[in-house]
Amino acid sequence: MIPIQDLLLFAMAAIVLAITPGPNMLYLISRTLSQGKKAGLISLMGVMSGFLFHIVLVSFGLTAILFTIPYAYAILKWTGALYLVYLAFQALKPNSKNMFDVEQTIKTDSPRKLFSIGFLTNVLNPKVAVFYLSLFPQFIKPVYGSIFLQSLTLGTTQLVVSFINNLLIILFAARMAAFFQRQPLWVKIQKWFMGSVLLFLAFKMAISKGK
Repeated sequence: MIPIQDLLLFAMAAIVLAITPGPNMLYLISRTLSQGKKAGLISLMGVMSGFLFHIVLVSFGLTAILFTIPYAYAILKWTGALYLVYLAFQALKPNSKNMFDVEQTIKTDSPRKLFSIGFLTNVLNPKVAVFYLSLFPQFIKPVYGSIFLQSLTLGTTQLVVSFINNLLIILFAARMAAFFQRQPLWVKIQKWFMGSVLLFLAFKMAISKGK
């Protein structure tokens, strides 16, 4: 079983991923602002299904990779650290986009299409796959038991964090968008906070030891 302190650290990384603007977040916000909360919730179910798809694939894949490929842990560790540095740069670069500055004039779609687009937006989002493949090995150790079950534990943690974050965004999308438009200083604070946490996680990942 993964120690609680490691699980909490992973949850922090999952929170940062969840609040980092990307295809999933922008899709959910745009649907909510243009078509209402119900459309946002249906879209969220599609996005969550996409996460489940990634979790199952990565859980099976990591079990094979970490036992068959030499130096796989080191490669994944440095890939993950560099990826977090890249995300920090994207958050801190000048004139980066406000996550609530999205197009609101979108045509109305059926529930089935909303779910499908949400699912495909997540499944085809490389950020999710890279997050799983680069961060999971940092918290998975054979001494903790089954690698597959550890992967599912981490995946479930990330799924819960992402669901809660995106649900709150959907429920308060209109109010949050109006607030950030009136208070641009908070956009800068959010960006710098996000970038700082990403850099901290990248540093900790880079100095972590192997299994």
